[in-house]
Amino acid sequence: MREIRLHKLPATRIRTEHTTGKEKWLGYLLGPSGALLFNAVLATYLNVFYTDVLKLTGVWGGAFLMIFPIISKIIDAITNVIMGRIIDHTRSKEGKARPWLLLSAFLMPVTGILLFTVPRASETVQVIWIMVSYNLFYSIAYTIYNMSHTLMVPLSTRNTTERGSLSVFNNIASVMVSGIIAALVFPMVVMPALGVNRNLWLLTMSILAVLILPLTLMEYFFTKERITAEGDGSMEVRPIREELRAVLHDRYWVILIVYLIIYTLGANFKNASLVYYCNYVLGTYNDGITQTMISVIGGLPMGIGLFAVWPLAKKFGKRNVTMAGFILYAAGSLICCLAPRSMAVVLTGQFIKNIGGLPSAYVFMALFADVLDHIEWKYGFRCDGISTSVNTIVATVCMGVSTGILNLCLSLSGYAAPEYNEITQQTTGFVQNAATQNVFIFFFVGLEVITAVVIAILLKFLNVERDIDKEQAEIKARKENGGKS
Repeated sequence: MREIRLHKLPATRIRTEHTTGKEKWLGYLLGPSGALLFNAVLATYLNVFYTDVLKLTGVWGGAFLMIFPIISKIIDAITNVIMGRIIDHTRSKEGKARPWLLLSAFLMPVTGILLFTVPRASETVQVIWIMVSYNLFYSIAYTIYNMSHTLMVPLSTRNTTERGSLSVFNNIASVMVSGIIAALVFPMVVMPALGVNRNLWLLTMSILAVLILPLTLMEYFFTKERITAEGDGSMEVRPIREELRAVLHDRYWVILIVYLIIYTLGANFKNASLVYYCNYVLGTYNDGITQTMISVIGGLPMGIGLFAVWPLAKKFGKRNVTMAGFILYAAGSLICCLAPRSMAVVLTGQFIKNIGGLPSAYVFMALFADVLDHIEWKYGFRCDGISTSVNTIVATVCMGVSTGILNLCLSLSGYAAPEYNEITQQTTGFVQNAATQNVFIFFFVGLEVITAVVIAILLKFLNVERDIDKEQAEIKARKENGGKS
């Protein structure tokens, strides 16, 4: 692939050598919130739109909603690899990843609205529209954004303290901003109002999609790629086989990717089953209370943890705090399993579990950046593009697999979609049979007991922080020496 040289791009508003408060608040917290909020809403409710509003659970004997997400995410995985290489070959005064934020700011709103403009036509037409619109958004528009956004922290600075701070702000955008709206406002206010009314779904989602444009532009203007600007040999693009050989022979990188696969599968199964579990096991259909309580009580630690996690990570180490957190994570999930229909027990378990999940939520990007620096120290070149590609491939394929398996289980267990009365404009949700309820219980509270224990054991071997300060000093010395060891 030839170099992609971009000229005359709007300049960043960040000019300083070190990170600034404006950069943190506008570039890493407020800016990403539009795209991350829309993605969070889609992760929780797009499948509900397909099963409950469009009633596609029985299409092709239940096979469509199983096969379609998996195939789409395989396509998404391929475009992630392509986008990673494109980013690596991009050259501009504004960096190699940031320019693509600019393009995604316009693509995401348009393709996001198309997801919900499924025509009232034949089943075949609807199926084709869904497959095309889904891949336009996820495989193209959101891939361009997510690949670029994921690299902002690793490419922002080599200063580990500043990088850690940016990682925290970056995750506040995901955990707090999108969490408050997607996990609180939606189940309490929006979903009871929407029911399965297609017109209201389209209006609501279109408003969210349009908000992406100004906020993503803010992320573009208030971020800066300081590492890219160094312009030394470590930023040269190697053949993909050389980069793959480097990352696959690094034990820290392999451990991190295995960790990602296990964690992402567990989290996606839980997220995909959340609405169904609250509607049919713990509470009643769109009661406006159950899902809100789960989000408020279970998610409360996420706000508190903002002030506690990073000081603990600096004192005890990012790996150690994350490992201890997953032990709590498993304990909280186990408590939920003891009485999955008891609100008091589930809320207690969710609270404990989310305390345990704090380190993973807030410091993962800093660990990811440490591993990328370690690879640069070890091999003399960076593997940002291929690493981010694999990172997003894991996220996308796991999402497709979890959604597909859940939908297959819904079809096989006899899931009954709610009905909408055009005359009364009321939505009626049905009581699900025992087999369907057990599907929701296992995926929402049971599976994460297993994944958390496995991850805690795995993290014991991720001790990249032990020598990272020395390795970064050697990288700096190598650069000052003209790239020679």
